[in-house]
Amino acid sequence: MLRSIIQAQGEHFAHDPLARGYHAVYRENEVNHCPGCGRTQWYVGRLMAECGFCATALPLAETTISSALHYGPRRADWANAA
Repeated sequence: MLRSIIQAQGEHFAHDPLARGYHAVYRENEVNHCPGCGRTQWYVGRLMAECGFCATALPLAETTISSALHYGPRRADWANAA
């Protein structure tokens, strides 16, 4: 595991999200088949959707990391709190 994270000498590590391969997400207003069991019953929350049969969890495609930060305090608030 550690070997895959550390960049070897002469090895190129490009961060390209399009080249990362298959990324399963829950897409709203589409039929979403569970990658674990193939069924289509989902419990949808604010950030994740969970399969109703096998409990496989998928992130929502419409959510971004910035929208998740709106639910908690901001960094400027942390600095003022100390």
